[in-house]
Amino acid sequence: MKRGGEIMNNNYNHYNKNLRPFAVQHRNGSTQSEIRAWCELFRNKKMLGYPFLRQRPVGNYIADFMCKELKLIIEIDGPYHQFRYKEDLQRELNLNKLGFTVLRFTNEEIRTQINNVERAIVLWIEENKKHSLSRAPSPSPLR
Repeated sequence: MKRGGEIMNNNYNHYNKNLRPFAVQHRNGSTQSEIRAWCELFRNKKMLGYPFLRQRPVGNYIADFMCKELKLIIEIDGPYHQFRYKEDLQRELNLNKLGFTVLRFTNEEIRTQINNVERAIVLWIEENKKHSLSRAPSPSPLR
């Protein structure tokens, strides 16, 4: 675990304070697809009651959406990602090493098939929540 504004592991889900200003910029400059996904799928625990965070610094990356409890990251890819396959693959592998699963969807899928996107995420959660929750640290007992 690094301190002093750097990466904090485990209970902090690899939060990187150094990326916070960039995360705020990303949040303020969200794409229409990111805003739609946030409003219709993730805001206020809409996704099966799980809390998701927007533009969350994780390791050396900023995840579009992240659920700490499920160790799940949702990425929404714009057209520029079609030219960044190797970089996106490396990013995904690095996030996997930190214990996260990454699900990717395109802007087009969010715009035209948001119900299918929702079904895909719900299916992943239903199939993986027991495994994901077993990886999470157990809560401290109440005193």
